Amino acid sequence: MNDPLRIGSRSFQSRLLVGTGKYRDFAETRAAVDAAGAEIVTVALRRVNLGQHRDEPSLLDFLPPSRFTILPNTAGCHTADEAVRTCRLARELGDWTLVKLEVIGDPQTLYPDMRQTFQAAEILVAEGFEVMVYSTDDPVACRDFAAMGCVAVMPLAAPIGSGLGIRNPYNLQIILEQARVPILVDAGVGTASDVAVAMELGCDGVLLNTAIAAARNPLLMAEAMRLGVEAGRRAFLAGRMPRRLHANASSPLDGTFF
Repeated sequence: MNDPLRIGSRSFQSRLLVGTGKYRDFAETRAAVDAAGAEIVTVALRRVNLGQHRDEPSLLDFLPPSRFTILPNTAGCHTADEAVRTCRLARELGDWTLVKLEVIGDPQTLYPDMRQTFQAAEILVAEGFEVMVYSTDDPVACRDFAAMGCVAVMPLAAPIGSGLGIRNPYNLQIILEQARVPILVDAGVGTASDVAVAMELGCDGVLLNTAIAAARNPLLMAEAMRLGVEAGRRAFLAGRMPRRLHANASSPLDGTFF
């Protein structure tokens, strides 16, 4: 099915984006990415070696930029200054200008600090970065991120790593109704059915990590997530039947033989 995901100036066939943390080693990371069919892999620049530590194994040996789109993220940053500095380092290391911006405001819930996130987004957009921004599921905030020039907005489904699934589909629907850029669910999905729901709502993609890495069989779960994204997207494009309170016979009663 020719249905590409377009983010900024780029186009992708897969609508499943995966993280690279919490795996046993880089080999398992690569195997999970392959099973998920992902083209975009997000990397916490402050936690994973991408060449900044030359005496340690680099993730890029297993996920080469010639094959995958590396999406540096600002995980672990708690201020706008830290996030901007991390993105500038990504540009110096690998000429990466497509970045995932997240500025954490609370260590327990890992909810974003929206004030600091807006400050960082404004600076990064002005410097020519293509910013994919992690946000609360606030329709006004998501609208404003798009208006200021972010190439994608990524509202959370539930707290990072919680596996609780989509807690507020109604806010997501409002966000999608007013969307001017791709909307990707980020954080909180736990299994393939959560992914399918996000896609059936009309989300353009899903980014996840823990749901695969923490599964008993990460590679099998990665495949399930890929199939969930594909099924949910097809269901959205097909257009579901209307919900009814009462039954409606599958076979019409008119013209029956007896």
